[in-house]
Amino acid sequence: MCRLFGLSAAPHRVRATFWLLDAPDSLAQQSHREPDGVGLGTFTAAGTPLVEKQPIAAYEDRLFAREARERESETFIAHVRFASTGGLVPRNTHPFEQRGRLFAHNGVLHGLEELERELGDYRGLVHGDTDSERFFALITQRIDQHGGDVTAGIADAVAWIADRLPVYALNLILTTASELWALRYPETHELYVLERAAGGVRGDQRLDHGSGTGIRTRSGHLADHPAVVIASERMDNDPGWRALASGELLHVTGRLDVRSSIIADSPPRHRLSLADLGTHAAASQTAR
Repeated sequence: MCRLFGLSAAPHRVRATFWLLDAPDSLAQQSHREPDGVGLGTFTAAGTPLVEKQPIAAYEDRLFAREARERESETFIAHVRFASTGGLVPRNTHPFEQRGRLFAHNGVLHGLEELERELGDYRGLVHGDTDSERFFALITQRIDQHGGDVTAGIADAVAWIADRLPVYALNLILTTASELWALRYPETHELYVLERAAGGVRGDQRLDHGSGTGIRTRSGHLADHPAVVIASERMDNDPGWRALASGELLHVTGRLDVRSSIIADSPPRHRLSLADLGTHAAASQTAR
């Protein structure tokens, strides 16, 4: 399955170094297939989104994925893609940008023709072929309908999809220059949160997170500042990691306050199983 990573240190801008494909040997051993793309999203001091992403279709792309990237931001979003829909081109690679927000998704939803009809003029925000970017456009539409309220927009979009479209998973991370949202729905894939004190458990440790499936990040600044981390799997031995509940939407404010709500308390009406997915899409949801 795709790998999600998000981090907020708001209101502090912190420096972090990312490797989007770390430990390639272990990755190759653990995965049934090679990853299809990687991406990193940050924000400049002026609040402008900076997206760096690349499909993995050639040796040169793997070099891009393994290169260390040191960036400074209040919020960060990273993604390793195992494609379920859409070819290996930049426009299908996460994260996506719309209206100054960044978004990455892990899962599959069907019924894209009905979704496009619902989008109306917001279809113009979609530049690629993925279900993920269309899901993001629906969220953007609903945020606008709720007067810019991101939490309400996500909840509205998820409710509409859960009622009308076939769904395998809608796990997501959405960031602005100072805020972060994360959703796990339904319980298909796990998603974890760590509310990390400055310096970690010992009080003097930099952030040093890695996983056997790719994304690795380090930040010396987080020896001095607290942070909230979201990830598809626990990335170190800190006992503070917890799994989000199914339907739980987490909002990390610009002051690092963490707000949690259950926005979907029942499964999708038309729930997909792996058997309902095509061979390629099913492989994207089981690759590790």
